Amino acid sequence: MRDFLRNGKLLTLMLGHLTVDTYAGVIPVLFPVLIGRFKLSLATVGLVSLAYSGMAAVSQPLFGYLADRFGTRFTGLALCWTAITFSLVGFVTTFPLLLLLAFASGLGSGAFHPMGALDVRALLPAWRRSAGMSIYVTAGTVGVAAGPLIGILVFGVYGIHGTGLLIIPGLITGGYLLWRMRGVVDATAGPARRVAARVQRVPVFALAVVIGVMMSRSWTVNVFQAFTPTWYKQLGYGPEFYGPLATTLVLASAVGTVGCGTLADRFGRRTVILVTLVLSVPAILLYTAFPGPWAFASAILIGFLAASTAPLMLLMAQQLMAERAGLASGLVMGLGFVTGAVGIPINGAIADSIGLQRSLMTHVVLVIVTIAIAWFLPSEPEMDRHSAREELGRARAETGVP
Repeated sequence: MRDFLRNGKLLTLMLGHLTVDTYAGVIPVLFPVLIGRFKLSLATVGLVSLAYSGMAAVSQPLFGYLADRFGTRFTGLALCWTAITFSLVGFVTTFPLLLLLAFASGLGSGAFHPMGALDVRALLPAWRRSAGMSIYVTAGTVGVAAGPLIGILVFGVYGIHGTGLLIIPGLITGGYLLWRMRGVVDATAGPARRVAARVQRVPVFALAVVIGVMMSRSWTVNVFQAFTPTWYKQLGYGPEFYGPLATTLVLASAVGTVGCGTLADRFGRRTVILVTLVLSVPAILLYTAFPGPWAFASAILIGFLAASTAPLMLLMAQQLMAERAGLASGLVMGLGFVTGAVGIPINGAIADSIGLQRSLMTHVVLVIVTIAIAWFLPSEPEMDRHSAREELGRARAETGVP
């Protein structure tokens, strides 16, 4: 851990990741306010998350491809764009304009994530990538966790217009990122350009399994984070209860991310992912069946188990598409994002029919299906073979050997 925290470039990227994901963390706290202001249903208000996360998702493969080809010089600009567009949300007067701003803000997030992941991969030695990528992802998780608390504080004082204040951290951090990373050339961009013309064999089935597990985990995590404040407001709790509860859910995933990354370097990523999936079943049942103060304990379990394996699957995708790691990052994160975004209005529609408690409980079935899919994840020896091919491809690209 200490070695990672001494890496100035990694710390800079972590700060940017924390800041850009804070905006996503604010959105669930906006739900109760938006429902009252625009007279929305649970399914309709979920479209706000779908607009933001959906645009962030579908744009990531494109930005990942561009990062492979041209480098990652504009991550700071992407963060500034997200800050500016998100800050205007509290000043719109119609629901269509709200959705338009959510789309625009999500575009900045979609640009930041594959570029940041590609930079981090280049900074880390292969044997420390699980732990290192987990620490980087944790910074974003902390940002999501801080979002509800920041939102409650700002909206409590300034109302919906408090979104205007949220421009400040994004512009400051984005500007610092542009300055700190100026002149930095992505070490993977040059070789990626030179080998782009060579058609590389991609293990489609293995990649599909990785993406499938990522999509399922994202759906569960996004739904529980998005609807926890609304569910507890329906139960009669105030923001002083459901705000910290939402933050606990996200912070637990931050702790789990670091822990699972370390365990994966020792026991293998496939093993860690399967174990966390199996343990997620009782965690979800406890959280949904016993609401109230005890939910803080079960929220820790869900956060620890459900969100902690995302960096492991990101690294798997990068290895499976070694010469196009930026595109791989965009695919696995983008499809994960969009599934989580689509899952929110789906579960909102289910909740309109059977209630939020039962809607959340349906994720037990989703996890059980995901366990069967995850059984086919590639093993560490398979990933090592892809790593060997990656090093060979890089060596050939650098020496000009076809």
